[in-house]
Amino acid sequence: MTTTERIHARLLRRDLEAEAELPEAVRREVPRNALRLVGANALQSSGDQTVNASTVLPWLFHAIGVPPVLTGALVPIRESGSMLPQAFLTPFVVRVRQRKYVFVTGALVQAASVATMAASAALLDGLVAGVVILVALAVFSLGRCLCSISSKDVQGRTMPKGERGQINGLATTASGVVAITLGLAVRALGEDLDAGVLAAVLGLGAVLWVLVAVVYVGVREPVEDPGDDSRSTDERDDGPGWFAETLALLREDGDFRRFVTVRGFLLVSSLSPPFIVTMAVQAGAPALTGLGGFIIASGVAALLGGRLFGRMADRSSKRLMTIGAALASVVLAALVLTTTLLDLDGGSLATYAIFVSSYFLVTMLHTGVRVGRKTYVVDMAEGDRRTTYVAVSNSAMGVILLVVGAVSSAIAGFGVEWALVFLAALGVLGVLASLRLPEVSRR
Repeated sequence: MTTTERIHARLLRRDLEAEAELPEAVRREVPRNALRLVGANALQSSGDQTVNASTVLPWLFHAIGVPPVLTGALVPIRESGSMLPQAFLTPFVVRVRQRKYVFVTGALVQAASVATMAASAALLDGLVAGVVILVALAVFSLGRCLCSISSKDVQGRTMPKGERGQINGLATTASGVVAITLGLAVRALGEDLDAGVLAAVLGLGAVLWVLVAVVYVGVREPVEDPGDDSRSTDERDDGPGWFAETLALLREDGDFRRFVTVRGFLLVSSLSPPFIVTMAVQAGAPALTGLGGFIIASGVAALLGGRLFGRMADRSSKRLMTIGAALASVVLAALVLTTTLLDLDGGSLATYAIFVSSYFLVTMLHTGVRVGRKTYVVDMAEGDRRTTYVAVSNSAMGVILLVVGAVSSAIAGFGVEWALVFLAALGVLGVLASLRLPEVSRR
């Protein structure tokens, strides 16, 4: 065995039977491609921690005096901006024979955007700085959109079933290490997190995305898709517009429609953590040191869950999504009951531990749900059909995210606990809906 093969064998549990089904040229490159994909995904996940729209950027806005009204636009721009354009961009992406170059382009766009944010943090302040950073964040989301469309297709072309979930899990583990480091730094620096420090953090993020592009361009992707593409290029070019095609796919493909529906219900684990933090702050947790604890909890969750859930996803991504949503709903219900029935002392260590442990559990379960649904959509199709599935599901989720996010925020106006109850109920519906999903993993 070569050194690359030995490292590959140590990091991933190989599925030799699945590898044997790949074309010879693809099978020969599996160890090398696996390490490249793990490295690039790990670097990208680490970069995400440096430009987190829920933590780093709000701190930055506070440090440079950006009006609070702009802070509320960070998460919607970051999340929806990377999803909504995907169905529109897919017809252009499928014309590129090697999709890795689409990913590399997206990584470089993100690098330039984060560098712009860093420069704005160092040189500007107030409203002008906020507007520039929001525009840069929108461009960043467009770059992420390109990476999202292409990455799953490249992974499906180059890696066999049985190993794809582990790659996603290893990248999640790496992001956990970075989150723990960042959280410890926050607690250590305390009140000294000025604009200069945060600008340096963003500068590091820009460098990480350049490294992502450098590593990813080395992936040896087959020029011709080894999978089964059900539509020719001419058919795609002469077919209906992207919007009509998106509606037709959701209307006619029952399995895919069920997956999008279930994914919408899985928002229970992604939208609830900010509400848990809000409850903690309302209960009296110190704003800065408390936030550092939540970042550390998020990192530990990713560190522990990444490797575990990666292997579980390869065995059954459907079951992983279902169990993750069910347990997240249970945790939220338990938290609401605890805070409602008990007279918690906001300044006590026990109260802080309840909120941090709940945040940790939900975040860890979200890691499993995220790895599971990423693996599921890669495994459920081949060729350009996979690219279309990824793009249409993400575009649909961009709309669903805005709707569910608006509803949960409106409900939170009556009390944060009611928003958590709503999301927990959403998770229960997701569990019931997932029972109708077909099994696509290589068990």
